[in-house]
Amino acid sequence: MNKKLQQDMKDCRLCPRNCGVNRLEQTGVCGQTASLKVARAALHMWEETCISGKNGSGAVFFSGCALHCVFCQNKNIANGTAGIEISVERLSEIFLELQEQKANNINLVTPGQFVPQIIQALDRAKRQGLSIPVVYNTSSYETVDTIRRLEGYVDIYLPDLKYVDERRSKTYSHAVDYFACASQAIAEMVRQTGEVCFVPEHSIMQGNWKEQQMTAEDYQTYSEAHDGDGIMVKGTIVRHLLMPEGLADSKRVVDYLLTTYGSQIFISLMNQYTPCNSLEAYPELMRTVTGEEYEELIDYAIAQGIENGFIQEGETAKESFIPEFDGEGVV
Repeated sequence: MNKKLQQDMKDCRLCPRNCGVNRLEQTGVCGQTASLKVARAALHMWEETCISGKNGSGAVFFSGCALHCVFCQNKNIANGTAGIEISVERLSEIFLELQEQKANNINLVTPGQFVPQIIQALDRAKRQGLSIPVVYNTSSYETVDTIRRLEGYVDIYLPDLKYVDERRSKTYSHAVDYFACASQAIAEMVRQTGEVCFVPEHSIMQGNWKEQQMTAEDYQTYSEAHDGDGIMVKGTIVRHLLMPEGLADSKRVVDYLLTTYGSQIFISLMNQYTPCNSLEAYPELMRTVTGEEYEELIDYAIAQGIENGFIQEGETAKESFIPEFDGEGVV
């Protein structure tokens, strides 16, 4: 472990919890030490169509999380019980192996607690031929300083914006400052990525994707003519999960994103909430959202003028959509 990484881990300030734990000897609020821990690394088909495409996204699921939402669907990795400790060198190999499997991108899922190690692994992998885009998939409970460190490493940001309402974020994620932190982090993400760009999916593996970039408007025309073919290679997609009894706050999220960013970003409105934890203390969360609730949110976003968006269709609120965190692709 080099000196810079030791400094980062000895007094950890990577996330807004600002716990200052010496992760060389103890676990931080995220539940992790300085040792990289990964629960799954495999092609993933369940992201937005322009992320997964037909080949799949090369998703690397990191163990641990600083947010600890009571309804977390990936609880066994978020609390650190699932996962395998690996070296930075092994992580760089995983990136290259996913590229060899024809992944459209490297998709770093809940990676904030390991940003210094991930940067080292990306540097190593790029020296050895990693050329596909990198996605940073996050709850957005991040510090601006940590996101700034990723400039030049991340091509696509895939952040959540879970809440505007501080009462809801305090109750369900133990983070009264969630919106304040997430909105600032997302602003930095959008600053880095700029205008959203897409390419034909086949150009990723051909290696000439940087020369074939399309604007969002061109992508819409291309996608309609080519059966949805098209992969995002630069930009930000902000996700929002509609929660039970959360429609009013979801509308506030839509208002904020459209007022702040307009068509500069894509917005993904999701209905896949699945009550899969023990939620007796939160009886309002012990159901899925209704079709009527989700339709009202979609209609609201359209009425507010959304131009670039994704919606979910069909039965998405199922535990079967949650992958097995069994160490696939890690060792």
